[in-house]
Amino acid sequence: MPRFSICISVFNGERYLRACIDSVLNQSFSDYELIIVDDASSDGSAAILEEYAENDKRITVIRKSQNEGLHLGHRTAIEKCSGDYILFLDADDEFEEGLLGKVDGALREDQQIDMLHFGIRVIGEGVSDESCSSFESFVNQPVETLEGVDVLSSVFGGRGSYRQDWRMPQRAFSARLLKDAFSKMPVQRLDCAEDAFEMFVISSLASKEVTRNDIIGIRYHLGRGLNGASPWTADKFASVAESFWACSSQIQQYADSFRSRDSLAAAKGAKRKLMQLLFNDWRVRVLNDEKMASIEKVSSVLDTSVVSSEVMRCVRDASYKKLTMGEGPCADDIQAWRDTAYRIADGGNANSVNFASYLSAADDHIRSVREMERVARFADEPIRVFVSAHKPVETFDSMVFQPVQVGATRAGERFSWALHDDEGDNISDLNPMYCELTTQYWAWKNVDAEYIGFCHYRRYFDFSETPHEENIYGEVMDDYIDVAAQCKYALDDASVRDVIKQFDVITTPMEDICSYMGEGASIRSQYDAADRLFVKDLDKVVDILISHHPEYEEDARAFLAGHTGRFCNMFIMKRDIFRDYCAWLFPILEEFVVSTDMSLYSKEGVRTPGHLAERLLNIYLLHHERIGSGWKMKQLQCVHFTNPDKYYLPTALSFGSENKPVIPVVFASDNNYVPMVTTTIYSMLKNASDDYRYDIVILHEGITWENQDAMKAFFGKFENAGLQFCDVSRFVNQYDLTTNNPHISNETYYRFLIQQLLPYYGKVLYLDSDLIVKGDVSELFSVDLGDNLLAAVRDVDYCGNLNMKDGIRMRYTKEVLGMRQPFDYFQAGVLVLNTKAMRELHPMEKWLEFASDDRYIYNDQDILNAHCEGCVKFLDYDWNVMTDCYGRIGRIFSFAPAAIFDAFNDSRNHEKIVHYAGAQKPWKVTSCDRFGLYWEYAKDTPFYIQLADILHTESVKQKLAEEAAIDDHESAVSEDSPLRKVVDPIAPFGSRRREVLKSIGRAVRGLK
Repeated sequence: MPRFSICISVFNGERYLRACIDSVLNQSFSDYELIIVDDASSDGSAAILEEYAENDKRITVIRKSQNEGLHLGHRTAIEKCSGDYILFLDADDEFEEGLLGKVDGALREDQQIDMLHFGIRVIGEGVSDESCSSFESFVNQPVETLEGVDVLSSVFGGRGSYRQDWRMPQRAFSARLLKDAFSKMPVQRLDCAEDAFEMFVISSLASKEVTRNDIIGIRYHLGRGLNGASPWTADKFASVAESFWACSSQIQQYADSFRSRDSLAAAKGAKRKLMQLLFNDWRVRVLNDEKMASIEKVSSVLDTSVVSSEVMRCVRDASYKKLTMGEGPCADDIQAWRDTAYRIADGGNANSVNFASYLSAADDHIRSVREMERVARFADEPIRVFVSAHKPVETFDSMVFQPVQVGATRAGERFSWALHDDEGDNISDLNPMYCELTTQYWAWKNVDAEYIGFCHYRRYFDFSETPHEENIYGEVMDDYIDVAAQCKYALDDASVRDVIKQFDVITTPMEDICSYMGEGASIRSQYDAADRLFVKDLDKVVDILISHHPEYEEDARAFLAGHTGRFCNMFIMKRDIFRDYCAWLFPILEEFVVSTDMSLYSKEGVRTPGHLAERLLNIYLLHHERIGSGWKMKQLQCVHFTNPDKYYLPTALSFGSENKPVIPVVFASDNNYVPMVTTTIYSMLKNASDDYRYDIVILHEGITWENQDAMKAFFGKFENAGLQFCDVSRFVNQYDLTTNNPHISNETYYRFLIQQLLPYYGKVLYLDSDLIVKGDVSELFSVDLGDNLLAAVRDVDYCGNLNMKDGIRMRYTKEVLGMRQPFDYFQAGVLVLNTKAMRELHPMEKWLEFASDDRYIYNDQDILNAHCEGCVKFLDYDWNVMTDCYGRIGRIFSFAPAAIFDAFNDSRNHEKIVHYAGAQKPWKVTSCDRFGLYWEYAKDTPFYIQLADILHTESVKQKLAEEAAIDDHESAVSEDSPLRKVVDPIAPFGSRRREVLKSIGRAVRGLK
């Protein structure tokens, strides 16, 4: 019986076959048998095998009459094996010298090993060195000794990340293990990914695997055969996909037969990895003009959720590669892939848990690629107005306004959406002193355009014909750089080009500084009044100017003594004028910088050259006006945008390799409501299933960074949740949003933004921030919406009002809301939203227009009911149980139809969500229904004391005074409790705050 059996299956491999066989025969260790299966080759392979078999009795050749594929080839070879251990070798690879002797030594060191993993050397065949190095690093990574189920998990990621490959030829197997494993495999043809299925079965049965990647055993030729770089047609890809799917299905069937949690988890990991490998090849190998057709073809072979998710992942990766390396398809092609994947996913309703995160990242990358491609076309523009920016800011959709990253040579992040002031001849490293002048210098030295101009990231010219109101400094103030602003100030390319071409020089208006500095002010005194600048520097630069250009002295003296000037250092000039100005300006500034010691200046003081240039521009223009240079000049208002920073939409959170569904949950809040929304989220996560991941988005206006950080730190302990904030002020501020109910804030309208702000989700859970969630929200989210717009609970309060004898609410519901079935009115504090369908019904802007209608009583809720009637899935009352606010259960709810009222009352025995709707809130009055329940959760949050202080109002003080009979020694916190160390300093004995905390403690413990 030989020590080793070496198995080779070959089909039409004559090109590499001799080198393969010779690498075995040249081994110094000779105790082996070589079994070669000729899988019905039609080339010269058979003759080569016959020749070798005649010359070496250790070689056995098995010739098949018809081709059956690698899996059955392996099976046939194993049946003939008689060795203690079995190794596989592909017919287009070779053994390294000395492999068998080293493997034998390793196996003798530990008799319990039934799988030995060794290393390979990767040789590129038409593939990049980077690809070879990356693949070699992965398959040769160190792995600890594995035993039992860890062998399976390490390869297929069932209980962790992928640590090992599933390559058969990179292992030596005990014959007992291999024969047992193959006896459990089907006798059917499997191609392409057959080694994944084989290794799955083998790994599930293995007892112990040792990794010795220091033993380099295989010369692996990456690029030959199926792993080659030859392009694929759509038909070829569909064929390969069928093979991958067949192997994936076999893995699932085998795992199902085991019925163990580990094998089922590993099967999911195997499927995920197989699909990733398949679609990596789709991105790299399928011909570009065949890609769309290949997606359609493969959608009939694989689950559409898999196709949509994997294509979207490829979109993400391709767009990122284009963005970072400049390689790959253009944005239009990548966008086409994205749109197809989105369509297949039914507008974001893909079952894949990763689809949303792939889509979110892909859309962000594609936008950046488009910006990068736009930047590449900037040089072709005859009119170039450069917008200096040192941080990510919003820009207009324009080819004329071209952002430039200033100080780029020192920047940590290089903006793909901007030009850079450190390219070509530049002074980028002087940006701390020269400010936006580094852009100006770069343009002077490197740009050839008919017109060259400059704006700042927050200041633009107003090209409209409408005069706009200015502040005392001569600036038009506005909020956001967006489409509305572009329209308002005529900042579209056509309007801008039309104005610029009529003039030689465009500047900001001439402003009189006496309007804000008082009579007698001068430009020189204005500079002197700046507390971080020194007027001696202004005098010095003027002296330098006069020494170089004495003809400018009259203009310089007049300007400094005067009280008018053009500010902001913004201008647009014809090319020759611009070049003349720069040739005049920069030598003056250079001499000033060289001859001035600014080492002890403040940060603003160091920017002195930038401030001086603003004055020198005025002198330059005054001079040419005085001497009659004949320039046609125009003054345009300056628009100052107060919120120019780049706006980031929420992103679908990725939870790594965890193969768990993601539930997006949205809340609305402001800074004052932070303690409340924190309590609601905490209650939700405390009771949520760990079988899901929760992507929590808080839509807000003005939540401070400190509070955001505190919330992120607190919820960071929930590994199954991610928290992000989205400031929505730029959306809602465009509308006149008011509420007719004093207990309802404008945050209630934020639910209308969800469909646009989270475009990558087709289904979203919205929760108000005055809830306690006792149930598992994964159950709520799993409701089948069908074609409905949303799921909600009927509003028992509203239904009670509908049944009042005065008929007021009934008339309102029919006449104003236009509802045909008034008793189908739902409560909007808990909603499962079909955001895909809502997007199709109305765009976000239309929903907000509806919200501006002041006829509504419960503005946002009424709007939803009016527009969603007949498309609502009604939930059990358990999911939105409103509290008995001021006795409204008896006063109002009891008027509702009996079936509705009975269902509501029953829900109070098994509440899943308690809703503190109305004026009575548990952080305001201790008499609030379900007060103790609220504080069970609130007490654990970082805002506990803040909530207690809110509760500590004058009304509560009065109530506590009336309850003075409570024993002084009774305490909500026991003497030996560790909480005493926290409570005592903030709520000393005898203080009113301590009395509040005592009342909370009693309520939590169910005491009166």
